[in-house]
Amino acid sequence: MSNAFYYEMKIGKIGIVENGTAITHLYFGEIISEDINMIETPLLKKAKQELEEYLDGKRKTFDLPLAPEGTEFMQKVWKALKEIPYGETCSYKDIAKSIGNIKASRAVGMANNRNPILIFIPCHRVIGANGNLVGYAGGLDIKEKLLEMEKQNANS
Repeated sequence: MSNAFYYEMKIGKIGIVENGTAITHLYFGEIISEDINMIETPLLKKAKQELEEYLDGKRKTFDLPLAPEGTEFMQKVWKALKEIPYGETCSYKDIAKSIGNIKASRAVGMANNRNPILIFIPCHRVIGANGNLVGYAGGLDIKEKLLEMEKQNANS
């Protein structure tokens, strides 16, 4: 049984879910699921605190146990996403190269799109090869805000 809690953050309402030992999902807006306890646990409080510190520009890395569910390929992509430095961006092709599969840009895009733990696994740092912002589950306006905030705080 998973536990979840909603928080009002400066980027809107966020739902964070944990499985008792690790964070499994982050949602923008409402979580619709029957098998989730709506209860604030110590782990969810810690996740909220780290997220607030990040949004305030005081935290550049997260110190939370994460347990996203996905295929072996997705896990490789998500691991690579966590390696993108704060304040920097890269393309799907860069991620494909970093996981040793240069021709997998499209598959990397799909895995990026299915990232269940937004922000904590920083899929917002992936942009199109042409430098354009491309899709984001939280909306391109939030992606742009996150990237701008990171850019401003990267050297502080």
